[in-house]
Amino acid sequence: MADDDITYETRTVRAVRGTEARTVSKLENEGWEVVSQTRGALRTDIVVRRAKPKSRVLLYAIVGGAFALALVTVITIGALNERNAPPANLDVTPIASASHSPVSGADKATPSAREEPDEADESEPAVITPGNSAEFAAILALTDYCASEIPAFAENYSGRTIVFDGNIGALNSHDGYATRYDILIGVGDFSETAQPGPFFQFRDVNLTNDLHVRGDNPGSLGVGTNLGIIAEVGTYESSTCLFVIEPLATSFR
Repeated sequence: MADDDITYETRTVRAVRGTEARTVSKLENEGWEVVSQTRGALRTDIVVRRAKPKSRVLLYAIVGGAFALALVTVITIGALNERNAPPANLDVTPIASASHSPVSGADKATPSAREEPDEADESEPAVITPGNSAEFAAILALTDYCASEIPAFAENYSGRTIVFDGNIGALNSHDGYATRYDILIGVGDFSETAQPGPFFQFRDVNLTNDLHVRGDNPGSLGVGTNLGIIAEVGTYESSTCLFVIEPLATSFR
């Protein structure tokens, strides 16, 4: 592929003088390429770039790190400590990938948790679902996860509650913590080849408490797990095309 065909995302990272090498090493491990370094009296501004993913499979690989799409990884949910705990001995067991049938419109309207707050009135529902919001249904059906409709929805409905059926597309440690994770959430049933809608993300969450699991709990989750999701609308990041949402309740389905 010619370099002209590659779209790059660029960011500037500020490092304290003397820590540049460690910062650059961390950035390179995350896939960034150093473009320039501008040294000041106390800090150094490091400009980096990396190729923006053009396919959903590639984005899964970047966000998920070592959790490859071809491998469904299950992490047992135990009594995990919080940020300052030493690395926990997690039970990580690969299982065979299972095929899933597409989700129908009726199934998308309400996740398996089947727990929605009462609507305030007919014109302004307290909870947004694909069944009562044509705008929400439309972004869940998009084939471009960087489409302009997604940030518009995030801005218009910031702080509101949304309900939909989703799945775990990738699960990665948050900033190297042993018990905190960034979880990539796809729309509908898990698929290794196609995934509609935005790329939602639960960011910096603990698997024990922050997901607020309701109903039957098999005790483990991982890449490929299908979930019913109730969440609060957060922010859309144009640099990564990630739609950050806050989990209010999840259920296994």
